[in-house]
This record gives sequence, structure tokens and C-alpha cells, in this order.
Amino acid sequence: MLKKEYRLKKRTAFNATYKTGLTFYQNGITVFCGKKKEIGTTKIGFVVSKKVHKRAVKRNRLKRLMRESVRLYIKEKGATFDTKYLSLIFVASAKLLNKNFSYVNTTILELMSRINND
Repeated sequence: MLKKEYRLKKRTAFNATYKTGLTFYQNGITVFCGKKKEIGTTKIGFVVSKKVHKRAVKRNRLKRLMRESVRLYIKEKGATFDTKYLSLIFVASAKLLNKNFSYVNTTILELMSRINND
């Protein structure tokens, strides 16, 4: 579970992040990036649509895999974790349904490096 300071919670924050239009895609995961920030922590949200799978168990598993991967990334970076965006939303596609944690983790790491280098 992510710490409270990193969670993106409000519907208005999700909608604002979607409207910025900056996206990155890698192996079944799309990342929507919010506004560029001056100060503050980066908020992170996770979304898996009902179109991916009708069962909530499958959708929640994908969210847990992505959440754990991001949590480990933040833990690895420690106090130096920072992106230039105010919010990030990770959206999973049906490609990830039967993938294991290592696949999701490498995909998230590649996406984070693309976000930081952009």
C-alpha cells in the first residue's frame, strides 16, 4: 500500500490529470501525467477498467501488482523520489491479465525512467 502522501484520491484530480494530455505507454500500461509542478509531492493513482475484465478480483490483482511495483520504486529511491509532474495515473490494459509481478515491475520501471528523462 502506498503512503497517504502519495495517493491520488479525488475525482477532480483524476479528471484534471486526464485532461493534460501527456501520456506514456509501455507493454500494456499507460501513464497519464498531470501538470508540471513547482513544489509538492507527486500523487499516484491506479485504474483498471471493467472493460479489461468483468471480475473485480482480476482487476484488483492488476492494481495490487502495479501499486506494489511503484511502492518498491519509491522505497528504492527513498527521499530522492521525485518526478516533475504533480500527478501520475497508471492505467492497465487486458495485456497484463496473465502476467506475473516481474513483468509488471520491469514495465513500471521502464515507464518511470521514461517519465523522468522526458
